[in-house]
Amino acid sequence: MVIDARRCYGVQACTVACKAEYKVPLGENRSWVEEIEKGNYPNVTRSFLPRLCNHCDEPPCVPVCPTGATFKRDEDGIVVIDKDVCIGCKSCIQACPYDQRFLNEDTHTADKCDFCIHRVSQGLQPACVEACPSRARIFGDLNDPDSEVSRLIATNKVSVLRPGYGTEPNVYYIGADHTGENDHYAEFSYVDVKTNRRFAERR
Repeated sequence: MVIDARRCYGVQACTVACKAEYKVPLGENRSWVEEIEKGNYPNVTRSFLPRLCNHCDEPPCVPVCPTGATFKRDEDGIVVIDKDVCIGCKSCIQACPYDQRFLNEDTHTADKCDFCIHRVSQGLQPACVEACPSRARIFGDLNDPDSEVSRLIATNKVSVLRPGYGTEPNVYYIGADHTGENDHYAEFSYVDVKTNRRFAERR
């Protein structure tokens, strides 16, 4: 997925769509938009940062799962949770450096974004992507050089969240790096997709 932070206006349509799609319990989110303010009055700026599971190439949540409930799908690289196998031990929640997992009190299992695999398998877009009025979220196959995500990554300066953890995240941000002026954005680093072979194999 590519997120163009320049197009995000914080309307939270993606958050609402996700909660409706999955009946997410009150107080929890599988995906949401963080509101960030910078500066001091009267020179205050506001920006918005969509947050979700990064579906990492090296997801730290997978090896810590004692039952194998959390795994990375071979066919598309999406990291998923088998709710029938999850025992709700919270090991994966604690292992995620992005704080993108939570314990669903209704199901008593770990929960997170799964790119709406039930929709994607039917040729549909994830609920958050479909709901975004400004098209800030773009989903597609990076293995296809003609896909929109491939074109965006090839023609823009993109960044990923917390690359120092070695997780190799698969959510790419455009316009989200503010050169470390804000604590939130200091977590981002630019990546050169064109010269990093591993990036060419990601979704």
